[in-house]
Amino acid sequence: MSDISAIIYGILQGLTEFLPVSSSGHLALLPHILAIKDPGVIFDLSMHVGTAFSIICYFFKDLKSLIHDLYSFIFDRNEETNYMAINMVVATAVTFIIVLLLKDFAKTYGRTPQMIGLNLAIFGLLMFLSDAFCKDDENGHMEKPQWWRSALIGLFQALAIFPGVSRSGGTLTISRFIGLGRDEATKFSFLLSLPIILAGFFYKLPTLMRGEESFSLMTCLIGITISFLTGLVTIHYFLKFIKRMGLWLFSLYRLVLAILILIYS
Repeated sequence: MSDISAIIYGILQGLTEFLPVSSSGHLALLPHILAIKDPGVIFDLSMHVGTAFSIICYFFKDLKSLIHDLYSFIFDRNEETNYMAINMVVATAVTFIIVLLLKDFAKTYGRTPQMIGLNLAIFGLLMFLSDAFCKDDENGHMEKPQWWRSALIGLFQALAIFPGVSRSGGTLTISRFIGLGRDEATKFSFLLSLPIILAGFFYKLPTLMRGEESFSLMTCLIGITISFLTGLVTIHYFLKFIKRMGLWLFSLYRLVLAILILIYS
């Protein structure tokens, strides 16, 4: 892969990781568009590490607070703490379990253009319905214990193992269906992505160390840097955009892209 291709990958990852349009789906389609060899899962995961760094930088104060609250709950037995950290643990645990069950099936059948197109369309329609017709629940704040809501969000995050579903799209969709407001759903979705992104990278690290997938370290570093910088900008403006416009525009984009993929594949 050339450095130019790595830059394109990094920009695309930084944009689509936080927009509910499926970063993995776009990255899986890019080799077909650029007429290059698929760089593989390791390179895809390295792009996700770049966007993980952007989450850490942008939400640094929130992450410090979450770690403090989790420590206080576990070791000090403080039940008056903010429960967002506990809700994140529940959602993350559910995600890990479902991913382990589905990963082989997703790897075998999930990266074809036809499957990506179908996932884009189905989950794009669900996202439109959730944002258009679901009202905010005054008791839906994730600062309170929300075990069943957290489990459902974790389930939908796990489905993003299939390219075209979209991790942020899935979590935002189910969050709106169960009554969370746009602000609450978006913040929880962004923070929830961090453990699963990092876990995915470290899970694949032995494969990287054994050299089972060939890659260029410099090319990966270029892609990571570009995805990090693009991710910072995307987070900032997406938070502003979703407050004003909602999710309908992203749903429309997903449906149009799905139709094009299904026609030309």
